[in-house]
Amino acid sequence: MLNSSIQVQGLQKSYKNLHVLKGVDFEVGKGSIFALLGSNGAGKTTIVKILTTLLRQDGGTAAVNGFDVAAKPDYVRQSISLTGQFAAVDEILTGRENLIMIAKLRHLKNPLQVTDDLLNRFGLTDAADRAVATYSGGMHRRLDIAMSLVGSPKIIFLDEPTTGLDPEGRIEVWKLIKELANNGATVFLTTQYLDEAEQLADRIAILHEGRIIANGTLADLKKLFPSTKVKYVEKQPSLEEIFLAIVGKKEEN
Repeated sequence: MLNSSIQVQGLQKSYKNLHVLKGVDFEVGKGSIFALLGSNGAGKTTIVKILTTLLRQDGGTAAVNGFDVAAKPDYVRQSISLTGQFAAVDEILTGRENLIMIAKLRHLKNPLQVTDDLLNRFGLTDAADRAVATYSGGMHRRLDIAMSLVGSPKIIFLDEPTTGLDPEGRIEVWKLIKELANNGATVFLTTQYLDEAEQLADRIAILHEGRIIANGTLADLKKLFPSTKVKYVEKQPSLEEIFLAIVGKKEEN
């Protein structure tokens, strides 16, 4: 697929006797939001770690921005950013100081200007000179994502970005994710919140027992949901109902 940012074929990974990934295949289109769904322990974070060069696969291939993650990890790292499940910010420093530090670590020529632009973009200008320890959960997450955008990476990995946030904080992060994709970035999102994938993703893949058992648009996945008989109005299934139906069907087989 020429227009893809991520290509994964036959990906395998084991931890001792536990076979976590059993041959995972998928592609992610450029400038799209791709959501990877799965239960706890399904292997979502393992896939993210492999794609971001933090972990080496046992088998199969993976390419990010055209670079093989095992053969050219340095090139991959120059193309991506990663925001994990927990905010990687220094709470002693201010928001501004956190951003300046990352800009300098990336050897950018204008760290102060980059910092000001990101503070404004993420609505953190008023809180820029406060210690991060005083920030709300939503502000922590916004700063964390802002830090991951220093240097304008082409591909952004968000591993359960709204875990622990209140509804208002989640909506804030959703807006930011949509804005990132609208500005041309590719967003790879893992989540346990099915409504999150339903709201954000262009394509959704379901990881179950080490394999991708469904992959497509929300409309594609709805076609996999068992038809229901209704007298008057057909109820449209939610993504949660589709997920449970697909996973349950797979377990029966």
